[in-house]
This record gives sequence, C-alpha cells and structure tokens, in this order.
Amino acid sequence: MTTTTATGSLTSGGGGEGGGADDRVMATAQQIVNSLNTTKNVREDMLLILSSFDNRLSNISDLIKTVSSSQSSVLDAAEKIILRSDSGISSTVSCDESPKETRDYLSAVDEILDLLDNLSVEPDSEVLDRAETAVQVAMSRLEDEFRHILIRNTVPLDAQSLYGSIRRVSLSFAANEGEIDEDFASFGEVETESVCFHERGASFGDDLCVDLINSDAVMELKEIADRMIRSGYEKECVQVYSSVRREALDECLASLGVEKLSIEEVQKIEWKSLDEKMKKWVQAVKIGVRLLLSGERRLCDVIFNGSDSAREVCFNEIAKGCLMQLLNFAEAVSIVRRSSEKLFRILDMYDALSNVFPDLEAMAIDRFVYGEAKGVLDGLGGAARGTFVEFENAVKSETSRKPMLGGEIHPLTRYVMNYVKLLVDYGDTLNFLLENDDDDELNGLQNDDGERLQLESMAPITRRLLALLSTLESNLEEKSRLYEDGAMQYIFLMNNILYMVQKVRDSELIKILGDQWVRKHRGQIRQYATAYLRAAWSKALSCLKDEGIGGSSNNASKVALKERFKSFNACFEEIYRIQTGWKVPDPQLREELRISISEKVLPAYRSFMGRFGSQLESGRHSGKYIKYTPDDLENYLVDLFEGTPLVLHHLRRKNS
Repeated sequence: MTTTTATGSLTSGGGGEGGGADDRVMATAQQIVNSLNTTKNVREDMLLILSSFDNRLSNISDLIKTVSSSQSSVLDAAEKIILRSDSGISSTVSCDESPKETRDYLSAVDEILDLLDNLSVEPDSEVLDRAETAVQVAMSRLEDEFRHILIRNTVPLDAQSLYGSIRRVSLSFAANEGEIDEDFASFGEVETESVCFHERGASFGDDLCVDLINSDAVMELKEIADRMIRSGYEKECVQVYSSVRREALDECLASLGVEKLSIEEVQKIEWKSLDEKMKKWVQAVKIGVRLLLSGERRLCDVIFNGSDSAREVCFNEIAKGCLMQLLNFAEAVSIVRRSSEKLFRILDMYDALSNVFPDLEAMAIDRFVYGEAKGVLDGLGGAARGTFVEFENAVKSETSRKPMLGGEIHPLTRYVMNYVKLLVDYGDTLNFLLENDDDDELNGLQNDDGERLQLESMAPITRRLLALLSTLESNLEEKSRLYEDGAMQYIFLMNNILYMVQKVRDSELIKILGDQWVRKHRGQIRQYATAYLRAAWSKALSCLKDEGIGGSSNNASKVALKERFKSFNACFEEIYRIQTGWKVPDPQLREELRISISEKVLPAYRSFMGRFGSQLESGRHSGKYIKYTPDDLENYLVDLFEGTPLVLHHLRRKNS
C-alpha cells in the first residue's frame, strides 16, 4: 500500500517493487546533487537536507563514497598503463608495440577521459590532480607518437612513375630556344632529328591517385586525433599534423622540380632554364592539386572526422603552403620580360591553373588562397595577351636587310607559320583572353562595310591571325624589294606565300582561316608566276619576234638573224647561269614553273627556228649562232631552281 505524504512520490511502501523505487530515488538524488556542481561543504549540507525528507536517502553519502572509491580504482589501473616510462614512447604506445598493448594504452586514456567527464561535482583534489596529470602525460606521448606515425608512414612521391602514367601531348615547334633576334635568322626550320618539341601538357585519368600515407597508419592517426581532440588538445594535434604534412608536400613539390624562388631570382633565370621550370610547374600544378591536395583533403576528412574545425584548419594550412609556393612562381613568370617564345609556356601555365579551379572549389579551399589564385590567373592571362601583342609587333617591325640566297623561304616566314600553327591548340584560351581587346586589326583587313561585318562576326583568334598573316605578307613584300632582279622578287614571294598556304592547308589552321584564305593565296601565287615569266623571259622572247629582221623568211637579213640568235643564246645562257642558282624548294611549284617556261619559250623558239633557221644552217659556222635545238633547251630548263648555279662553260660542255 502506497502512502502519499508531503514528500509526494519520495515516500512509498511495499516489498520488492519498493526496492527498485529506492534505487531510482537514490539515483535521482545523486543526479540532482551532481548537476548543481557545488563545493564539497555545500554538497554535504545538501545531502543532509535531502536525507531529512526520507530515511532512504540517509545512505546517499555512503553511495557517493562507494562511487568515488570505484573511480579511484579505475584511475589506479589507467595510471599504471599511462605513466609507465621504462623505455620512452616505444614502451607505451607505438607501432613497435603489439596491437594489444596499443589498444590497452588507448583504452586507459579513454578510461581517464570518461572518469573526468563524470566528475562534474568537484571531487577530492587528489583524484582530480592525478587524472589531469595522467591526461597531460598521455597527450604528450600521443602527440609525439602522432608525429612519429606521420613521419614514418609518409609515402615519398615517385615522380618518374607518376609521369609515366600521364597522357602527354607534344607539339613540334621547329625553332631554337633563343629569342627573336634582329632578323629572325635563328628561327628557320631544322631537320627532323633536331626538331624541338613543345609539350602541350598532360592529362590525368579520373582514377589516378597516390597514397600519401600508408593506409594501415591512417586509422591509428585517427584514433590518436580523436583522443587529443576530446582531451582539449586539438590545437596541438592540428599543429603537428599540419607541420609534418606541409614538409611532406614541400618534398613532393621538390621531387616534381618546383623550387622556392623569389621574383628577383626568377627574373634572372635564362630562358632555356626558365622554360624547363615552367614546364615542370605545369605538371606540378596538375599533380599538386588533383592528386596531392585532393589526397590531403581525403586524409583530413578521415583523420579529423570528429572535428569540423580541425579538419578545415588542417587542410587549409597544408594546402596554403603548397599553393602559395606554386602561385609565387607563376606570379614571377607573369611579370618577367616579355618575348614571343614564352607565350606557349605561359598559356600552358594559364590553362593548367584555370583547369584546377573546379577542384579547388570542390575542396573548399581557403578563400584568401582562392583569391590569390584568381589574381595570379589574371596575371598570367595579362602576360599571355601582352606576349601575343609583343609577337605581333615583332613581326611588324622585323626589318632585316639581308636578302635570302636564291630567293629561299625567309626565316621570318618559317618562324611565324610554325608559331601560329601551335597557337591553334590554344584557340579557346586565346579567344577568351582576346575577346575584349580593341579591334584595331579590323582596320587593316576590311575593304567595305560588308567585309567589316564579316570580320566582326569572326572569333577573336581568327581576326588576330588574319591580321598577323597580312602583316607578314606586307613585310615579305618589303623584303622582296631587296632583290635587284625583278624575276627573283617573284620567286621569293612565290616560295614564301606557298609555304604559308601549305602550313595552313596541312594543319588545324585551315579550320580557323578557312578554304577561302587558301584559294585567295593560291591565286596570288599564280599572279606571281605570271609576273615572273614576264620579268624573266620577255627579253629572250623578244629575240624570237619577226620585227626588225627585214623581209619574209626567205629573204630575211642574215646579219639580223645572226644577231637575233646570238642575243637569244646570250639571254638564255644568262638566265640559265643565274636561275640554276635560285631555289624553289617545293617540287610541285618547281615543276609547274618549268612547264610554264617550256610552254612559253619552246613553241616560240621552234617557230623562229622553223622560219629562219634554214638560212643560217647552210652557211659557215652555223653552230656559232644556232647553238641549241628545242630539245636542248627543254633539257636545260630541268636544271632551273635547284639552288646550284651552273656556269656558262658547263652549259657549253653539255651542248657539245
């Protein structure tokens, strides 16, 4: 039977059921006292007050003493494990220990932490001091072990093996490593075995990853981190982890060829060495962000999954050191002296950095570092634009006065066309970077409003390349005037324009400039060929005309005929002597020119011979005047444009 009194539910009677109620009452009373977190004297007064309500609470002091005794026993057992120090850390918790000993040590730490969590009411100072001392010792040793595990289990980056798993794209750029000199003479095409390769970059497979820390050690690190964070040692844990991993990433960057260089040091590096460093930087950005930092992000997510703050602070501290080292080099490159050969590598750097921004976003990188990266990207973009303009100006202002021997292809033409061939691979990037540039180049290309509208609808890179090649053509026309021989001017122009057409037709440039550009310039070549025939052969052909001979074929003046044949022979031999030394590298153009000459000269010579040759053949010394048959002339024309001058006496021996 239950009796209700002033104490309400705290009073009850009954048998076994009452025993359970007694336990609940005692537990409730203890919880009330504990939750008040008062001093020892106040706690004892409260217990006396509570016991006066019901005699069942008179034993609460004994119960609390029993609990205190139990906690002391737990502390004794945990201290025994934590405070032993017979041989330093390896005798407490270490990978050198057996798994059981490691678990025992961590369990002992857990026991003390649980004990401290339950000491809300101020315990005996001795118990509290012992527990806190044990925690301090444990955290010191766990911190050391955390560092040792990190260092021992860091996996060195195998850069060579990693490069072997990267897909590469290489573009041939037939130029040496020098800068544009005063006449572009150092930028001719070279033989196949010595062609320089510009590595466009490398791409990674989506499944490519590397182990930064031995996988077996990751959970050990997590176990230690959990306990340090729980004990209030999060700052120490984060500092150790960040310090060790920053050093590890520094070593990774070093193995990738990235050095710590100041802006002043970068500006003093010679181009050949700088080019190599820029190439390594491009690979390092891809590997650094997509492999190393993404790996660090995953490690932090696992090891510090018990603390959002520790996870973010650790990752951003590690990432900041790595990224700032990469960004500092890129910033230095963006302000070095501009020269055309740097453009491709700067574009590589721009693309590499631009392409990892989605990865940086996904990793929730520190906003300051993200902002720095944006600033450096803008700087690289500005450097690329400026370098492109530098190249345009170099083409426009190249004023070498030394004509090419034999009317050969000028080094400027070779350099520019190989250069723009490579630019195609960066078309999207250049379209973006040049999109808002001034349209001054339109002024030099448009003939009417309709053509201007057509040009305005073109992509920026298309307009700029059209303007650039137009500038090159103007420069070549100026250089053609360095030749005193008008015929050679047209040979020079044909050689160079054909080279431009072939480079466009046989590359991706055709997609940018279009078939119309090719057709227009092929028409130009035909016009130059016609002009060449007129300039080179008009004088010789004038010797084969009837005018001035006096009379018909039967009564023409033999004196006049002799002079005509002598003049033609002299003209032909002079042309042969000179133009065998001219060079037309393209075999098809060379053959087409020979055919055009044959079609122009041989019929006229045969006709003249047919009408007047018989009057001289019957006379003495006829071979002195009629030295060549039409077949002889045709045979000699084969020697033209081979680049090997044949002298007059060689010609006579060939005739004889």
